[in-house]
Amino acid sequence: MNHYNIAVIAGDGIGPEVIAEAKKVLCAAAETDGRFSFSFTDYPWGCEYYLKTGEMMPKDALKTLSGYDAILLGAVGYPGVPDHVSLRDLLLEIRHGFDEYINLRPVKLLHGAPCPLAGVQPEDINMTFIRENSEGEYAGSGAWLYRDTPQEVVIQNGVFSRMGCERVIRYAYELAKKEGKTLTSVSKGNALNYSMVFWDQIFEEVGREYPEVETHSLLVDAASMFMVKDPKRFEIVVTSNLFGDILTDLGAAIAGGMGLAAGANLNPERKYPSMFEPIHGSAPDIAGKGIANPLASAWTAGQMLTFFGYPEWEERIVCAIERMLVEKKALTPDLGGSASTSECGDELVRVLGE
Repeated sequence: MNHYNIAVIAGDGIGPEVIAEAKKVLCAAAETDGRFSFSFTDYPWGCEYYLKTGEMMPKDALKTLSGYDAILLGAVGYPGVPDHVSLRDLLLEIRHGFDEYINLRPVKLLHGAPCPLAGVQPEDINMTFIRENSEGEYAGSGAWLYRDTPQEVVIQNGVFSRMGCERVIRYAYELAKKEGKTLTSVSKGNALNYSMVFWDQIFEEVGREYPEVETHSLLVDAASMFMVKDPKRFEIVVTSNLFGDILTDLGAAIAGGMGLAAGANLNPERKYPSMFEPIHGSAPDIAGKGIANPLASAWTAGQMLTFFGYPEWEERIVCAIERMLVEKKALTPDLGGSASTSECGDELVRVLGE
């Protein structure tokens, strides 16, 4: 039996509520399967920790986390703590420190899920976004000059290395080849004449090694339009850190809402632990009310199981979520139901058991 030690950072807002249900799903899968088991170690890091200590997590946090097989993260962010502090000093610190250069986000419209687009069927929205996750626009490079003077100047640098671009683009090509799907690169080469021209060039170079993969290249503004007007044209999508962040939120909006949006931060070489987090954020307006949707965190737990070598469990979890959406027996208010977070999680475990 394979045993996995998981570091849990439930974080802020609804994070602890939905992560409790993700743990429940992982334990149910382990008990049913018999090939693997889990142990969890909880860390109280996040905005509340920051307000007490002045830091989002201890200075030796990466050393502490490095001994785990994976990290399960709930959410970061809360009123009173600047967003750039909560994001950069925990989430981005882990992503960068552990070289989690692949951000993997499924955008799939499940049967029974609400969709704001008219005439769209579940088979029309089935995308996988491969987002560069370690550099680009979120590298944190820049300068703040002449602060608090009339001559104040701010410079924010996008950092695009050949290695950084090539490895994420190659990952996307490999996935498209393996799954027999099309690959679309999203950039903005007409306006960003260095970074995105460089990206487009590398996409074309790597593509010569994959003649069997059908490719498309779109500007990010056009891609945004087509995701709404013609979403079925997208299968595998590869893009930069900022564009991927924006487009996957749009993807969540057309595929049932943020409560169904899973996400994984992967170090494919497994030199460092990968981190799994639903993308909905901390939602402080509903924190503590017991109505947060745990299905995104459950799907995220399924992504973890796939990464550990049990992809059939992610498929089972997604199928169970889809059945719940169709039956509408134990859904949270964001999906039109009246169930609590824990009741929704219990129902998911029950359906998985069947």
